[in-house]
Amino acid sequence: MRCSRAERTHTLRRRRQGESCHEPPPSPPPEGYYVAFSGGKDSCVVLDLCKRAGVKYDVHYNVTTVDPPELVQFIRRSYPEAWEGRNVPEKTMWQLIPEKRMPPTRGVRFCCRYLKEGGGKGRFVVTGVRHAESSKRANRQMVEVCSRNSAKQYIHPIIDWSDADVWEYIHTYNIPYCKLYDEGKKRLGCIMCPYQGPKGMRRDAERWPQYAKAYEAAFQRMIDKRRADGYPTQWKTGEEVMRWWMGEDNRIQENDDQITLFGLRMDESSV
Repeated sequence: MRCSRAERTHTLRRRRQGESCHEPPPSPPPEGYYVAFSGGKDSCVVLDLCKRAGVKYDVHYNVTTVDPPELVQFIRRSYPEAWEGRNVPEKTMWQLIPEKRMPPTRGVRFCCRYLKEGGGKGRFVVTGVRHAESSKRANRQMVEVCSRNSAKQYIHPIIDWSDADVWEYIHTYNIPYCKLYDEGKKRLGCIMCPYQGPKGMRRDAERWPQYAKAYEAAFQRMIDKRRADGYPTQWKTGEEVMRWWMGEDNRIQENDDQITLFGLRMDESSV
């Protein structure tokens, strides 16, 4: 049986995995909750739930360097507290690609780990993760311990909400949301993220051509870096990598673990 929306606001105070939504919540952490804010519809709802629940929190936006300009402008205008609490990475996506000697892929998303998942160490981190977003998230729990940092715990208060639930909440309470959704975007995130598939990547390249050019330039520097470090590569130019990355060149099939991509060794994926 699903909890009512009113009851879900209290999930922000739950810490024990598997705890019933009808049990009295424990005391919130004295330092408050760390709200991870992306500017997407789910994080907008979660932030509003925090406010309505009356819990202590601070909100933070992770600057990815490849978010749509419209999204960044929306956050600065509509959620200034998230912008003020933003985390700025030491390196941009354009620097990470040559450093890692490979592009980000569905199998190896070093960009997410470095650009999106930082912050909140030793805290209870509140996110807008939902089961309905993807098959990989279908088995996520409402409360989880970070697999890479046991000092950080995640709380996903709307984990069982559908898209319809999210939009109903937004329209019921007049929550500000990014208008890119009105243009047909289903999810907001990094421009040309490979997780959205080749069609979505091509749409992004057409919408934001300056970012496509920046990726291609980064791929060229990636090839140069591999050659300088003595690593093999089957590509000669950044343009060739771009065509493969966007699904236009199938000479090499991306495998699940990325071990052989670009001559990649297992130890390279974690560099």
